[in-house]
Amino acid sequence: MITELLTTEEEERYALACARLAQIPSESVVQEPHRSFFVHEALFLLRAEDLRQALELDALEDSSIEELEAQNRELYEELLPENYGTCYGNPDRMVSVYGAQTGPLLCFLYAELRGAIPFAYENRQWDLLVLMELFLEIYAMYASGQPTEKQLRETIYWYCVDYSARFVDDRIRNTVDPASSFARDIVMQSDLSDLRYLYRYGEYISDNEIKSAAYLNSLPEEEVAAIARTWTEGFRLGFVVQNKPLHKKKAASILYNIGFERVVRQAVLQLKEMGLESVIFRAASHAVNKRSKTRNGYIGTMPNPQFEYDHRNDAAFYLDERFVTRCLQAMQTAYEKRCEEAAVFPGPVIMEVFGEKPFLPEAKDSVPKLSDEQKKEKVRWTNESMQIISRFVNLEERSFTIISYPVPEIGKRYEEIFHETIRLNNLDNDRYRAIQQHLIDALDRGVAVRVRGRGKNETDLTVRLQGLEDPAKQTIFENCVADVNIPVGEVFTSPVLKGTGGPLHVCSVALEGLRFEDLRLRIEDGMVTEYSCGNFDDPEKGRDFILENILFHHDTLPMGEFAIGTNTTAYRAAHEFGIADILPILIAEKMGPHIAFGDTCYSRQEDIRVYNPDGKEIIAKENERSALRKTDPSEAYFDCHTDITIPYEELGSIHVLCAD
Repeated sequence: MITELLTTEEEERYALACARLAQIPSESVVQEPHRSFFVHEALFLLRAEDLRQALELDALEDSSIEELEAQNRELYEELLPENYGTCYGNPDRMVSVYGAQTGPLLCFLYAELRGAIPFAYENRQWDLLVLMELFLEIYAMYASGQPTEKQLRETIYWYCVDYSARFVDDRIRNTVDPASSFARDIVMQSDLSDLRYLYRYGEYISDNEIKSAAYLNSLPEEEVAAIARTWTEGFRLGFVVQNKPLHKKKAASILYNIGFERVVRQAVLQLKEMGLESVIFRAASHAVNKRSKTRNGYIGTMPNPQFEYDHRNDAAFYLDERFVTRCLQAMQTAYEKRCEEAAVFPGPVIMEVFGEKPFLPEAKDSVPKLSDEQKKEKVRWTNESMQIISRFVNLEERSFTIISYPVPEIGKRYEEIFHETIRLNNLDNDRYRAIQQHLIDALDRGVAVRVRGRGKNETDLTVRLQGLEDPAKQTIFENCVADVNIPVGEVFTSPVLKGTGGPLHVCSVALEGLRFEDLRLRIEDGMVTEYSCGNFDDPEKGRDFILENILFHHDTLPMGEFAIGTNTTAYRAAHEFGIADILPILIAEKMGPHIAFGDTCYSRQEDIRVYNPDGKEIIAKENERSALRKTDPSEAYFDCHTDITIPYEELGSIHVLCAD
């Protein structure tokens, strides 16, 4: 594990900050209602420091699991849904108590200070120091009088700008450097039969983590190894199928949910057999590094998804051209320092979970909102970040794999569903490959595909297909079995945008953990032109919800993929267990035709020649927008890809339209 020591000057600042925090609870210079907030947060930071010291001295090694559980709940209790109404992290509460001008800023401060928990567990004193100093600077402003909204904004802004380079550098180091071993040490060195290890992360631990770990502990080692082998073998096969050189690579990243350590330990050992070290890193803690609504890294169950949703646009307090430019410069510098590690990075090995209660967010007027200019800067940040990454991580030699398993929250039949998922993840590739080839043979004859819904589903979408110059040697659709994308079961293509259009409608769908009701998109020449959903009484809030979570603040997105899912085994299991509405897109997309908006499946890898098992070359790898990569990459890519599946029960027909 990398532990960076403080400089002498930083040690002095740290001691002064801790001493000053200890004085605040007895002071009355700040008047109510603000005094209660500052006393609460000062005590929280002191609690984090006490915890850091105890962990540094191994003082918690002999704690019982009941004591560790109580400590974990204490750290996260106020975020839980039953307590969130009075939580300082709730924007509604902060606006009602502290006003619409300064309440949201203090709410941001509260959310940023929550990072003290993981920093204490990882003994990251520098990160704790800058949090303490930010808090004390704002406290001093209130001690000197009532600060204005502008003054508070400037303090938060300069905290984010001044430290952005360090935040970005640390984040990139943790994602590519195997020496960052905090979590890997937990996985590889703990007695996993003793569930106390779960509390070594510092993440919120729910029944999902405890029961997942306990269930995996009940399985024989050979079965756990087989679960991991499906996962890691998919990663290896991705390189084989795409003719990419795995032997050149050195360290893959592993992303997973806490509770699956027995599988992860086997995965680390199996990757080692392939010549790969493992990089395991925590999801981002500083606001600056929380770039999207997805948590990238190892994660636990969210104490409260509404808290995360309420703070999704906290960047509104600091995002501008100067900040983005500074972050991009820091990113460039960070990768230059680690160019050797980046060059041999093969990609991520990802395990997702499903079965958690679907989240229908509450739309609040009290949350920060990005301005139109900030939305443009956020898009620029994403686009130029990917350009930097592509300069150091050779995307043409990179792959990934992704698999998913249920968590106990899925219900009483959890163990049955878990074993059914193992079966789904190990379906016969050869059988599906043959079935899918028949579909591809029919699809390759067409100039377009028409997809229509039935019943309440009003989809009537025409998708234009790319032409074949040599049908004997070329194909439009990829025959996708279980390698990078597990389980098996789809054929997909990159549509022609011109002439692709019509309404796309899904009665109910979960995308990236968010539920969309009565989702409607209108497509013209392959681009989204209109959109709505029935999540909210106010249609404008529905449009904003789609703009943020499907279009990702782009004015429009192209149709990057059209696919047909073939996994009727998954469909049958979903309905047998009553879990169709909570399956991850990874499985759901295999259960019907699906359309993805954003980049194609071959984004930034269009020049790699790819072949189906029958030997035909896949030629439909880009569209009119991605083709702009040759002249203006900033207009070619969107760095998002959101699949929307029409379930079989809402599907009327799929017709291949031929030239005649």
